[in-house]
This record gives sequence, structure tokens and C-alpha cells, in this order.
Amino acid sequence: TNVCVTRCKFCNFYRPPGRPDGYTHSKEVLAKRLQETVDLGGVQILLQGGLNPDLPLAYYEDLFRWMKANFPLAIHGLSPEEIRYIAELENMSLRGVIERLAAAGLDSIPGGGAEILDDEIRERISPLKCSTETWLEVMRQGHALGLRTTATMVFGFGETAQHIFNHLEHLRALQDETAGFTAFICWPFQAEGTRLKLKDDTTAMRYLRVFALSRLYLDNFPNLQVSWPTMGPDVGQVALRFGGNDFGSAMIEENVVSQAGAVFKLSGDDIERYVREAGFIPRRRNMRYELLAARRA
Repeated sequence: TNVCVTRCKFCNFYRPPGRPDGYTHSKEVLAKRLQETVDLGGVQILLQGGLNPDLPLAYYEDLFRWMKANFPLAIHGLSPEEIRYIAELENMSLRGVIERLAAAGLDSIPGGGAEILDDEIRERISPLKCSTETWLEVMRQGHALGLRTTATMVFGFGETAQHIFNHLEHLRALQDETAGFTAFICWPFQAEGTRLKLKDDTTAMRYLRVFALSRLYLDNFPNLQVSWPTMGPDVGQVALRFGGNDFGSAMIEENVVSQAGAVFKLSGDDIERYVREAGFIPRRRNMRYELLAARRA
């Protein structure tokens, strides 16, 4: 769904409730996309969307059970912000919501919605979004329940070096506590057409510096994923030499950063070629970074 109440200044994807161009995909639409993933040899689906007040917890439980019954795909779904909003709608604890989602089929939680984990920045760019502590608590509860998660950082909002340090320190400290993060991904703010104008350095050079810093600081994170969807595959290749060990997943469809000017898409074959050209051997993995058999032809 692109219906969302959060109204983040940096987002082109959302539509406020009641807008005619808001949507919630039907199971029929989703079935076509899920089957396409299976046909291409995919093993997992990344499922995120807006904070839609018309979609209660029961909606997601039904959706996940239907997905599991019909498609052999792991569900990497619902960012901490989405889980927080569902808990708010249902007047439930974060842990209670995650328990029910996991029972319905949720396999892991993506690290979306982190942006900069410093409330000074969050209150300026997305004042209706969850606090730093709430984002971290969703991940803490997920890890306690046995779910693995990823972590992200979006920079380029005019934050200082101290803000970036705070973000990395929050992640490193929680990883020391739980060891539940499998990977870290960062990328610069994509500003095209958003209400938040670009006033910061979001060049490839800064991306590579921040990426290398993240690899050094997050010494307890086993994996760092390069962000070719925002930076392009050529910069992604270079990032493999700046601390990255993961070129990410094939992209069949993407609806958020693409609406802010990032339009890169790669197939599985493309990814393997870029990895080889960078001097590395490509291996398939799942969200837990367990190695898988080679892709089907």
C-alpha cells in the first residue's frame, strides 16, 4: 500500500488517506508478482509499505498465511515503523505484534525507516515517525523472538559527523547486546521531487567514505551490503573494495527510491557479472546469509 499517515518530507511514494491515487494491492495483483519471483528462482520477498490506518494486524496475519500457503518464499517484511504503527492501532505491545506476525509467517524484519538514528534529525525530516529508541526496541524484541533483521542508514539530510556517529553507535551497541543483525546497508538521500530539498553532499565519494567508516565502526556486523539501487552498479563494484561483501538482491520492482530519481535495476545474472568483474566470486545467500545452491537457469 502507498497510503500513509506519516508524511515524511523525503518521501515521494506515500499518499495521504482518502487520496484517489492511493492503493492497497489485492491478492490477485500480489500473486502475479510473487509468482514472478518464484519463476525467476527467488527465495524471498521484501514486503514494505505505508502506514495505512485501514490495515489492522489481522490483515497482515491473513496476508502472510496466504503467502506461505501458496508460495515458497521467505517473508522479509514490515519495517520497525510499520510494526510500531500496527501496535499503536491495536493497542498492543511491540513484542505481542511481532509474536503474532511471526506465527503467521514473518521470517525476518528489514531495517527500513532508520534514516538517521538521532532524534534531532528525525524530528526535522519525519516528525511523525517513531523515535530512535522505538526503532531500536522493535529490533530488540524481534531478535529476542529469534527473528534476524537488517539495519540501514540514510544520510545527506544535513546531519553532522556526530549524528552519524550516534547512529552507528546505537547499532553497534544493540548488536553487542543481541547479535541479531545480519547486515548493514547505507545510502545517500535521493531528493528528486521530494519536499525536502537537497542541501548536503550525496556524491559517490561521500557514499564510499561513509560506507568505509561503517565497515570499520560496525566491527560486530558480519555483512555490509552495497547500495547499487541508489548509487549504480559501477559504484557498487567499488564499494566491494571499501568494505562491502554483499551486492544485494535482484530487483524486479521497487517503488520508493525510484520515485526520487534512483532508477537502477539488475537481474541475478547482472549481479553475478558485476561481482565477477570486481574480482570476487558470487554466491547466493538467504537473509540469514546461509549459502544456497546456484540459481536455476
